[in-house]
Amino acid sequence: MSGQKRTVYLSGPIMDEHCGAAREWRLHAKKLLGRHFRILDPMRRQFVDREVDSSNEIVEFDLQDVRDADILLVNYNKASIGTSMEIFYGAHDLGKFVIAFSPFDFKNCSPWMVRYCTKILPSLEKACDYLVTHFIDIPE
Repeated sequence: MSGQKRTVYLSGPIMDEHCGAAREWRLHAKKLLGRHFRILDPMRRQFVDREVDSSNEIVEFDLQDVRDADILLVNYNKASIGTSMEIFYGAHDLGKFVIAFSPFDFKNCSPWMVRYCTKILPSLEKACDYLVTHFIDIPE
């Protein structure tokens, strides 16, 4: 066993998300995955949306998290430019696994999301189960 935990980046809408929603699912994901994975949560940083000096930092820090992650866990609950950019960068440019959870059935998903998400599951719990099943190191 390597003893090294894989790193999961929590990607999903933040800007224009209703109060607490962006934080709530991430807290639940950390509870479900924290024992097995190192978690990168973009909500750990305190930036203000729509301020020029914060905008460049937000994007650069998020891209660094995508680079540092082994896997992206994506909340695909609505269209989000930032989330889409993280997925494309992670999957297309860096070859990362992208596991999403979504309330949309296949025919209502964007073809871009279908193409660049390795797997789309119907709930956060199912996505976390998938990650634990397929990505934790098992002692030899």
